[in-house]
Amino acid sequence: MQVPEQLRYTRDHEWVAIDGTRARVGITDYAQDALGDVVYVQLPAVGASAAAGASFGEVESTKSVSDIYSPLSGTVSAVNEALDSSPDLLNRDPYGEGWICEIEFTDPAETEGLLDAAGYRALTEG
Repeated sequence: MQVPEQLRYTRDHEWVAIDGTRARVGITDYAQDALGDVVYVQLPAVGASAAAGASFGEVESTKSVSDIYSPLSGTVSAVNEALDSSPDLLNRDPYGEGWICEIEFTDPAETEGLLDAAGYRALTEG
């Protein structure tokens, strides 16, 4: 299972790449593996408000439907429209082409509640 060192993670299996006040969000390798083959992604709308810990999208797989939870509060500033026609990008490249959205976040203190790679590994292995 891949857990890139430079990313932050949620207990709900989202990853976060922080660049200033912008955060790119996706689901982890662990999450996509648990879901199985992804067949549909409901993306949040650009301009929508995101609240940390609140559901703002869904991933549907051959096994189940799972919510995507916002790791930070703010405004959705971009979505990965490639997922509309190729939802399997979440399986093939969860940390690259399979990103879900970007959030312009409003409370930098919320980033302190995210797990580092070691913390996420401990969560998934324990």
